[in-house]
Amino acid sequence: MIRIGVVNIDVSHPLAFAEKLLEGDKARYVAVYNDGFRSDEEVDAFIRKCGLECRCNTVEELAEMVDVGFIQGCNWDKHLDYVEPFMKLGKPVFIDKPMVGCMKDIRRLEKLMAEGLQVIGSSSMRYAFEVADFLKIPVEERGEIMHIMGTCGVDEFNYGIHVVEAIGAMVKNPVSVRYNGVGNKGGKRTESYSVLFEDGTTADYITVTGVWMPCYFLVTTTKTVYNVNIDSSRVYEALLERVCEQLETGAKVLSPVNEIIDSIKVMLAGRISRERNGEVVRLDEIPEDDLGYDGYAFEKEYAAGAGPIYLQALERE
Repeated sequence: MIRIGVVNIDVSHPLAFAEKLLEGDKARYVAVYNDGFRSDEEVDAFIRKCGLECRCNTVEELAEMVDVGFIQGCNWDKHLDYVEPFMKLGKPVFIDKPMVGCMKDIRRLEKLMAEGLQVIGSSSMRYAFEVADFLKIPVEERGEIMHIMGTCGVDEFNYGIHVVEAIGAMVKNPVSVRYNGVGNKGGKRTESYSVLFEDGTTADYITVTGVWMPCYFLVTTTKTVYNVNIDSSRVYEALLERVCEQLETGAKVLSPVNEIIDSIKVMLAGRISRERNGEVVRLDEIPEDDLGYDGYAFEKEYAAGAGPIYLQALERE
């Protein structure tokens, strides 16, 4: 049984992941360290609802008693602050999406990995069953991918990263990004970006803000067109199956971190292109001092609108 220790329960993922794992016998959340915005009452409710053993006072204490750390706070600017205790013990960390939000932290993550940090993650959409099923079709049958159009929505980066990571599962090595424009109806916004890949493949990703949207892809190949419509009720199952398999067997069934980093760079380049009125921005030209996406601002906004999800889950029993 894989023992999971979670750092921060800001978002709904710890509850959803823990409940999904309770349906099987491969892994369990067993302990929590929390210094995020969730109250002590919320932490206690999570412990009771999902049968955790304890709440730890430090990340060091948490790392000692588990096999893997799941870093699941909503502030991506703080994610890397929690990894060192796991790294010292040679234990891997799952860093929830978005892993980081700026070039400075990308470089910091790369340095930590060069020093031995084992990282897994990040977006569940990258591992969706529907994406995997499409990729299982032999190229001779489906044709080579020429273009992907993908969309999803809640917010620009925290949720928008899903569509870019899923595209990154289907085609590798993005080169540049161009911002196409914005649509606005009643406070709901759609923004469109175009990505060029090294092999000539192109992709358009659309982020929707102000309303939840399903994750959907239209893939044009040299032979036909495929609809890849993601069943959002199964994406956590797909991700956790891969995570458990890699932790149990050592098989590299999760995407290399450099591919996840490429997806973050795509969004950073897209944001810069927007600021430059649609200028094409190469990933290798993103300024090292670019501020990227502000995790602290997102945390403040997210916390202001977050209800007591763990207490509510416990009360429903």
